[in-house]
Amino acid sequence: MLEALRKRKGLRGVIHCFSGDYALALEFIRLGFFISIPGTVTYRKTAELHEVAARIPLESLLVETDAPYLTPVPLRGKRNEPLFVTHTAKRIAELRSIPFEDLAKRTVENTVRLFGLEGKG
Repeated sequence: MLEALRKRKGLRGVIHCFSGDYALALEFIRLGFFISIPGTVTYRKTAELHEVAARIPLESLLVETDAPYLTPVPLRGKRNEPLFVTHTAKRIAELRSIPFEDLAKRTVENTVRLFGLEGKG
């Protein structure tokens, strides 16, 4: 996918449900993409994703549910719902050592910027 995107200049968008390592995340960011972190970041055995969530530039970070899949801890095993994104965001804030409110504000700003929602209410 990275090679295909490198051939197309000027694209922007979201790398949905990111599961790669930090170096790969930076490659997508350099191409103009946001990195969207799913509920798997709350799982113990996803150390690479923990690093990505902790280290990528905040201006390139989005949070997602991937509902109905990839339910975050502490609800793992249940059907994922959009409301559960709070658990994912709280874990990312913890990994970054920043207040949850700051992460939430910044990811909303990123969403507004990505989708051109400025001035839409």
